[in-house]
Amino acid sequence: MALLRDQEKGFLGVISIMRGSCLRFGVLPIALLATACNRPDIAPPETSFAVPQDWTLSDPAPIAVDITEYWLLLDDPLLSDLVESAFANNLDLAQSAARLDQSRAQLRQARSSYLPTITGSAGANRDLGDFAPDQFGFNLGADASWEVDLFGQISGSVAAAEADYAAAGYSLADLQRLIVGQVAIAAVNARSLSQQLEIARSTLRYQEDNLAIARWRNQAGLVSSLDVEQARTQRAQTAASIPALEASLAATANSISTLIGEPPGRVYEAFLPPEDVPTPVQLSGFEAPAEVLRRRPDVRGAEASLVAASARVGVARAQLLPLLRLSGNVGTNSLGISNLFDVITAGVFASVSQLIFDGGRTQAQIDSAEAATRGALAAWEQAVLGALEDVESAAVDQRSASQRVVINEEALDAANNSAILARSQYQAGLTDFRTLLTAENSLLSARNQLVAAQADRASAFIRLTQALGGGWSAQDFPLPANDRTL
Repeated sequence: MALLRDQEKGFLGVISIMRGSCLRFGVLPIALLATACNRPDIAPPETSFAVPQDWTLSDPAPIAVDITEYWLLLDDPLLSDLVESAFANNLDLAQSAARLDQSRAQLRQARSSYLPTITGSAGANRDLGDFAPDQFGFNLGADASWEVDLFGQISGSVAAAEADYAAAGYSLADLQRLIVGQVAIAAVNARSLSQQLEIARSTLRYQEDNLAIARWRNQAGLVSSLDVEQARTQRAQTAASIPALEASLAATANSISTLIGEPPGRVYEAFLPPEDVPTPVQLSGFEAPAEVLRRRPDVRGAEASLVAASARVGVARAQLLPLLRLSGNVGTNSLGISNLFDVITAGVFASVSQLIFDGGRTQAQIDSAEAATRGALAAWEQAVLGALEDVESAAVDQRSASQRVVINEEALDAANNSAILARSQYQAGLTDFRTLLTAENSLLSARNQLVAAQADRASAFIRLTQALGGGWSAQDFPLPANDRTL
């Protein structure tokens, strides 16, 4: 498998395990993979897939800002408050956290197989009949059994459980990354809609003045009723856009309420006072693709799932090898408690079993595990390609959105000047209403386009920081090797 050759640059940890080496990776994508040493063969199918060395659409210089908590870079207190609420109350995160706890318990269950099983028993009896002794009989006993991990069946199961636990942790981290982005983008859209709603309302006030002027001039015989009807049309169209914007704002705010785990209402009211769309910092010069992929929890989770599937192949193959089991018992029985421990009996037994024939069941399990591994490998490759696509596309979006903001700022300045001139000239009777109508529509369009471009710029920043692995911290999701309670 030819991916990366530098163990500090990404995925050599997985490749080394696949080749049977035994390394301790620390902060590499899946530190727990080192526990697969000396276990059943963990060898996924070969692939020619390779991670590119450089980005196609990005400057190779490193990013100068920390994007772990990128929402703070938007400098919007309400947005930051909503993100923190999502961390605490999002129900999808709660479900994923429960699945992580379940996986943790399954890992503890797998590790318990290294230890012997001990059971105890105790009983009392009394015979009945004419010649039965007039005493109770008592017995105590204990049985122990231990399966020797001779060919790695237990250790392979533990390796798979550890990888499953890591995959569940990365799944939770990735869900957090996605939900943070959803909340942030929805908050930016709500800011945009609130701004556009205020623009529509302020424009409506101007258009009502224009309608009043047109009616006065018509009554004075200075213009025909055409001006009045055009003014009425313009005002009605703007008025009709207000309920639509209010509905969109309510729907967006309600979606945020669901994301932060509370009923609708408070969030909608929080966005009603219009405030500027947050302005993000400019990001340029990303780390190499391997470093970015190392920060992506979805890629690391897919990698962990690949290792788990590979370990299960070894576990299935180990069923074809001999099984060694040790067992023993100790016990005593007597009539009466006083001499219960006078005679103690014990025994130790060892047994070896070997599968001879099962109608192809075990081979079918091996084939199934190998097919699952090939699917996990394809899922990992898909995750890598998706991550690369996210970064490249978001980088282009960020640049184009920033350019659109600059252009729309110039267009708004020109449209505002044109509207001022057209309004004053119409009031003075120096131009017709059609000129004023055109200028007013251009101003409204320019104001909305600028707000939309600002929202696109902020959303592109959020998507880019998401794509680069922002929105989660590895310190908040410890790997099994670092979990002292297991």
